[in-house]
Amino acid sequence: MCTVVYCTMPTWRTQLKLSTISAVKTKSSLKLELDAVDNELARGEERAALSLVKGLQGQPGGLRCFGAARQVPQRDYTLDELKLNGIEASSLLSPVDATLGSIERNLQLAASVGGISAWIAFQPSAQQALYLSLGFLFLWTLDLVSFNGGIGSLVLDTIGHTFSQKYHNRVIQHEAGHFLIAYLVGILPKGYTLSSFEALKKEGSLNVQAGTAFVDFEFLEEVSTGKLSATV
Repeated sequence: MCTVVYCTMPTWRTQLKLSTISAVKTKSSLKLELDAVDNELARGEERAALSLVKGLQGQPGGLRCFGAARQVPQRDYTLDELKLNGIEASSLLSPVDATLGSIERNLQLAASVGGISAWIAFQPSAQQALYLSLGFLFLWTLDLVSFNGGIGSLVLDTIGHTFSQKYHNRVIQHEAGHFLIAYLVGILPKGYTLSSFEALKKEGSLNVQAGTAFVDFEFLEEVSTGKLSATV
């Protein structure tokens, strides 16, 4: 009497199941690593957070795109070279956005119309009009001197995000560009704000429309030495 043992190769369904389990485990492990990075950043340990991220570079299931971009060689380019490569020199300049300016002009127009309507409706005396004018002038001066115009900027930016989808989308795309480029060249983003009100809640700072913060101690150390490398 003998026992026959049959050994069969795994079917494609078994292989697919194993691959799926492996992918789930990899994603779970990566999430734990990224949670550890967030914890280090929350504690202000930027060097430890950056060390964890660099440890994930090139690892299976790690961060494959962090610091993977190739930088353009640092040299001066002539206008002829730019034209030869199909690059418009004007596109390299800071873009001009008139959205917020038009919103500000519309607010000023609305305030003027509202002031005239209130004057006609309530017919204040000359003394009352003087007191109101002095009050507005005092508040405006206080904002400029004490907050560097921060309160006015906060109001204007909040109205812009609320009533102008174009302005709202532009700010999001702008900060996403900062975030993405920094990540690709190997600078770790640690936070962002998309509005003045959000910056006020997170950082307690006025006169900031939006911004992205980075782990940039390596850059600052090179600045202090007076010499910048092409890798930072």
